[in-house]
Amino acid sequence: MRRLAALALGLWLAAFGGPTHADDAPGKPKRIVSLNMCTDELVLRLASPKHVASVTWLSQDPRNANMAPRALTIPANHGLVEEVLAQKPDLVVAGAYTTRSTVALLKRVGVPVREFGVPGNLAEMRAQIRDMARLLGEQQNGEALIAEIDKRLAALADRPRPAHPRAIVLRPNGFTTGRGSLVDEILTAAGLTNLAAELGIDNYGQIALETVALGKADILILNTTPNGPPSLAHEILHHPVLARLGDRLKLVALPSKLWTCAGPAVIDAIELLLDATAPTPAGKSP
Repeated sequence: MRRLAALALGLWLAAFGGPTHADDAPGKPKRIVSLNMCTDELVLRLASPKHVASVTWLSQDPRNANMAPRALTIPANHGLVEEVLAQKPDLVVAGAYTTRSTVALLKRVGVPVREFGVPGNLAEMRAQIRDMARLLGEQQNGEALIAEIDKRLAALADRPRPAHPRAIVLRPNGFTTGRGSLVDEILTAAGLTNLAAELGIDNYGQIALETVALGKADILILNTTPNGPPSLAHEILHHPVLARLGDRLKLVALPSKLWTCAGPAVIDAIELLLDATAPTPAGKSP
């Protein structure tokens, strides 16, 4: 570990041994590296592309990321310290639970690193956008993004809602989302009652398929990745039991990228759920 730290320090010193430029505005990062798909999205939405040195490879996949077209124009990283230092960053942003060894090593050699957690509700989402905007020196862009989110939320507030049907989210590996999560607030904003919260599940937890089948849910929300590669984790979402449940409850497929990260896409998730559960006009078949 000491040898790796010494190598990283050497790369860091070599990267920043050159002169600074008079036209570089003080306090505003010019070489931003992001190590997490969710920090990628905020950086790409708020910062000028010329100031983004690298984002994760995950953000270049349009099946999983909302900013893939822009991310494809920027060098990708796989969370390795050598990749980060080669980009000569003056700011690294990371998730609180990912790339831990890389973050620790970057801090050890003095690289400016800022970690971001997972917002548990819409208020925390707004606060995180403001926090990132301040860090990037892009407060105006941050406020504009929040204003657009609030404008869309206000428009959706006037939409008709069903009489609080009970819904449950099923994710890969049988995980669901309960109280204290952004997903729970998204369901509430769409006029749904979260069955997982009623069952006492906090945040994220596993739920047995039998519980899903025997529960009194009206809506089953399948957290999917359209055209994604096959995996054992996703097998439960294609279980024959779920197909048969469609006879007695409504199945709604919701792309995971709409609520994996806290940002404007969560409003798309709310809108999709409102569309899927909208009351059927009299005289029309659902």
